[in-house]
Amino acid sequence: MAGDTAAPPRHETVLPRESEEADAALAAALTAKSDAALREVVARWPDHLDAWARLGQWRLAAGDLVMAYACARVGYHRGLDRLRRHGWGGTGTVRWSEPGNRGFLRALQLLLVTAAALGEVDESVRCRSFLLELDPDDGLGAAAYPEVPDASWAAPPLL
Repeated sequence: MAGDTAAPPRHETVLPRESEEADAALAAALTAKSDAALREVVARWPDHLDAWARLGQWRLAAGDLVMAYACARVGYHRGLDRLRRHGWGGTGTVRWSEPGNRGFLRALQLLLVTAAALGEVDESVRCRSFLLELDPDDGLGAAAYPEVPDASWAAPPLL
């Protein structure tokens, strides 16, 4: 229709799920609440995005902010590489509602939280915006975060 200015649909990227064996090992490590078991999962499946995010969350809870930040960055960058291999061209959605996407989004959320805690405000702002752009349904609740997350912000419990 002439004059119709509706935006075209955005490309949606859905990452494949991890192997059942890798996910079972991650679930067992989380159930055991074992740092060593989480590290073993990451060592055995270094491309497992959720394992990086969960190890980072574990380290953050233990007060090891630098290690948590490092895990978040690894999960985030490996996730960007995987997104590109699955058709993401820098724009479009990567929704939390798709289980295969959760590891990447969890790593991005952790990057936001750890960057803010380290005083990397520009990075935390970019991560918040990116989360909301990728997942307009806001499965991780990033819209409730301050627009400028900084070291004074106490992040809510992470999913």
